[in-house]
Amino acid sequence: MGNIEALVPGISGVDTAGLSRYDADELARYAADPGNPWWRRRACAVALAGRVPQRWVAELLARVRDPDDTAEVRAALLDLFPDRTELLPWLRHEDRQHEQYGMPAAFLKARGMLGDRTATAELVTLAASPWSRWQALGEAGLDGLVARHGVAEVLGDVGDRRPEDRAFRVRMRHRLGEDGTDALADPDRSVAYLAQSLLTDPNRLRDHLDRAPTTEAKLWAAYALYNLTEDVTETRAIYDRLGRPRVDVPGLDDELRAAIVHEYAPGCERHSDPRWRIEALCTEPPARPDQQKQLDRAMAALGAAGFAPQSPVYCGDAHQQGDGTYHVVKCGEVEVFISTLGRFATAYDAAPAVPAALDAAGLRWIDEATAAIRVTDLCVYYFGDRNPLTVDTLLFYWQD
Repeated sequence: MGNIEALVPGISGVDTAGLSRYDADELARYAADPGNPWWRRRACAVALAGRVPQRWVAELLARVRDPDDTAEVRAALLDLFPDRTELLPWLRHEDRQHEQYGMPAAFLKARGMLGDRTATAELVTLAASPWSRWQALGEAGLDGLVARHGVAEVLGDVGDRRPEDRAFRVRMRHRLGEDGTDALADPDRSVAYLAQSLLTDPNRLRDHLDRAPTTEAKLWAAYALYNLTEDVTETRAIYDRLGRPRVDVPGLDDELRAAIVHEYAPGCERHSDPRWRIEALCTEPPARPDQQKQLDRAMAALGAAGFAPQSPVYCGDAHQQGDGTYHVVKCGEVEVFISTLGRFATAYDAAPAVPAALDAAGLRWIDEATAAIRVTDLCVYYFGDRNPLTVDTLLFYWQD
């Protein structure tokens, strides 16, 4: 067996099996020393689960309480003490709300694991976070509460006014094996999305299609059914029977709509209108252009118009990181964007000859009015936000 440095050579690549067999006393000694690299200390803390030597408990708890220690290490050490109810007064203190990034959520989880029902409402909110990291902490804390007090007792602490309260109820009903199809009609789309993701009986969903109270609830049922069966023929038949409902976006023509729907609707945020998801399943995707041929045409047209374009650069390379849906062609001080989603091009402050040249080459210029159209209720992640975006951002998208 190697030493700790060999078992944890860097932030990634941890030899989890090796650490699980490593001497617990040595792991605790290493984790308790703030002078050691934080990622090794964290790995050692995780490997101590269920086997913390009693002689190291006080020192490890001192590290948990130390606001100057690394948050990732403190959180991992805190997980080692799910039964230390003497920690509750400290965990509940208002100062815990103002500690390092990530620690307030870790404290909430710990309170849940310790059975502190005064943390229920905050844990319910945390579990509804769109960020998976915080969601996992909230759900773990709620699971701890349920394990100690039972589903009924914890549900008794939770109302149904807030969407996050109803989302928790949906999860608990699923745990109890109850039928959750009625939640497909929840007025909050995040709750309805959660409900459909937990449904497992195709026949029950087919039955529900006839009695669902709203079109959105029927669409959520159709979406859940597709995810279970992957039968797109059945989904399209349901879509036709419902009258092919879709979100009306003034100014968004069929060419733009098809490109955007098939790029973003399949992975859109959970509070998006389900019409977008079903439209993506029930319409044929547009043919994507041959990117190199499209870029070649654009370069030739810009060159013929006297703009001396530089070689195209993929947006991720232009920003030196990230990914997206366009290439950049520099023409002097102007940057022309050529989309990978279709024959779309745009630029800021370009001379009129630029769109004219590209139009003649078969590309479609996205003018300011078209660029500014907001695609209603199609929520897409963009630099921390999860809201509907404009056409220009969707066609020429970049995320670091």
